[in-house]
Amino acid sequence: MPKHIKRSKKAGLPPGSLIHIGEKRSEKSRIRLIGYDEANYIDKETETKEDYCAAKVATTGIAWINVEGIQQIEPLQKIGDCFGLHPLVLEDIMNADQRPKMEDFGDYVFIVLKMLSFDRHGGIVAEQLSLVVGQNFLLSFREQESGIFNPIIERIKNAKGLIRKGGTDYLAHALLDAVVDHYFVALEKMEEEIDRLEEDVIANATPKTLQKIHKLRRDLIFLRKAVLPFRSVISALERGESPFFQQASRIYLRDIYDHTVHIIDSLETFRDLATGLLDIYLSSVSNRMNSVMRVLAVIATIFMPLTFLAGLYGMNFKYMPELEWRWGYPAVLLLMATVGVGMQVYFRKKNWL
Repeated sequence: MPKHIKRSKKAGLPPGSLIHIGEKRSEKSRIRLIGYDEANYIDKETETKEDYCAAKVATTGIAWINVEGIQQIEPLQKIGDCFGLHPLVLEDIMNADQRPKMEDFGDYVFIVLKMLSFDRHGGIVAEQLSLVVGQNFLLSFREQESGIFNPIIERIKNAKGLIRKGGTDYLAHALLDAVVDHYFVALEKMEEEIDRLEEDVIANATPKTLQKIHKLRRDLIFLRKAVLPFRSVISALERGESPFFQQASRIYLRDIYDHTVHIIDSLETFRDLATGLLDIYLSSVSNRMNSVMRVLAVIATIFMPLTFLAGLYGMNFKYMPELEWRWGYPAVLLLMATVGVGMQVYFRKKNWL
């Protein structure tokens, strides 16, 4: 899960100030221009403002500019100048701690959401995805390079499905659908983690298990904070509040909305299970402590009469009658053994051992 992001370095600056807020994930921005229609396809990396502006004024086809790495100001300013992006939009793009939202600026729609991927250790990595959807262009801004959108690029390249025939709304749907699909992957990993924790808690609850439970609960809270507002974004798009999303694409958006609701329901279930795991852990630790204390109490109870006998015959008074008895020592040992064994038999009949 992401670390806490500090916004203190923006204190006192005017609105629209371009400062990267978040974890630095790449040294340099990588900008990829993908243009296509039903008959043509281009794919190239570029850093020139002329290419961005040419994509903006193209009369046919769709221009998709995919930016990986948002810490550099100059490339974002070039793109913002060509496409007429508001300074507050560029500011939100560079702030990786934005809440998922949708804003309609008339000439384009600005969408912010959280996308999930996985590091080499299998841990969940969250990053911000910003989309700007216009009439014949789509801009996507990501914190780092990853392969989440590679299947979509392959579909465009090989003209598979309807993506080359659709507009920017269909492309936006494909990107949103890829993000939601990775939410399901995260849910599957969390479900597996919950199953493993259930076995650990029941078999052998340790402080390390408690740490895993707390980490799981934090991950679930983060996912819930990411998905709940994302549902509102999809709902607004599906209701037709944006002119860039046509009626044909709203059917696909409705499908994404259903998936989002399913994810939220699963998160609620997982949260209840995580709370139950914590209760089971506390009960297991308490039961283990009670078992230990019961054993110690039984041992102390058995040795109490033995200690009494040992103390009684250890007083060495001159006129104690048993001191001169030849069989006194063996008799006392036999008595102590009988008392100890008898108490153990009694405790076992009572199921205290």
